[in-house]
Amino acid sequence: MIDRSMKLAVTSQGNNLNSPLDPRFGRAKYFIVVDTETGAFSAAENTVNLNAAQGAGIQAGKRVAELGVEGLVTGHVGPKAFTTLKAAGVKIYTGASGTVAGAIEQFKAGKLQAMASADVEGHWA
Repeated sequence: MIDRSMKLAVTSQGNNLNSPLDPRFGRAKYFIVVDTETGAFSAAENTVNLNAAQGAGIQAGKRVAELGVEGLVTGHVGPKAFTTLKAAGVKIYTGASGTVAGAIEQFKAGKLQAMASADVEGHWA
């Protein structure tokens, strides 16, 4: 069995566990940072990248790395964000849906697999 306890960031449209998962990484409104072992969480705003003309994925990748997470759960990740996150040692999990809490449960149940490459082209909106 794989140990699924880690500090995890989840892209979110709101600032709590009941918020809908945001399928976009670079332009997600929030990153919810969760300790999957204790359930403790905090919300980090991503407002600086919401309306960025370009570079949102790279900047969001740097922001997530600064949060000290080991993994990221999101809907989709483009190539530049993927490279930034991988360089920071952050594992990327996609395919989650529903709320942030639901995405965490999907992760803990082993239903999300780590990505080997980006799953969308750059500038995906």
